[in-house]
Amino acid sequence: MSKILLVEDNEMNRDMLSRRLTRRHYEVILATDGQEGVERCRSEHPDVVLMDISLPVLDGWQAIALLKHDPLTQNIPIIALTAHALAADRQRAFDEGCEDFDTKPVDLPRLIGKIEAVLAKSRQ
Repeated sequence: MSKILLVEDNEMNRDMLSRRLTRRHYEVILATDGQEGVERCRSEHPDVVLMDISLPVLDGWQAIALLKHDPLTQNIPIIALTAHALAADRQRAFDEGCEDFDTKPVDLPRLIGKIEAVLAKSRQ
């Protein structure tokens, strides 16, 4: 069972997405802000991180930078999630070291495809 860290501050989004991922047999760990996301990633060592960008305490960009510069977490794949569908946001996600990018509202089959692709690549 793959372990996913979902870093999402919106309770409805967090609840909906975590329930749907759990039904697909993923183990889901939750964090509600960027700082908690960094701490949970360091302690739980998930297989993949779904990182919202608009977060309190540390925003998603700051949390991604910390994770990608930490030898303990730098190889954990991150998929950035954002309501901003601008090409610049997508490019920034890749520039910051994310393995993929997806927009909200989440299209679950598309997101699952991205999660599976990232997991397959990280297992090689």
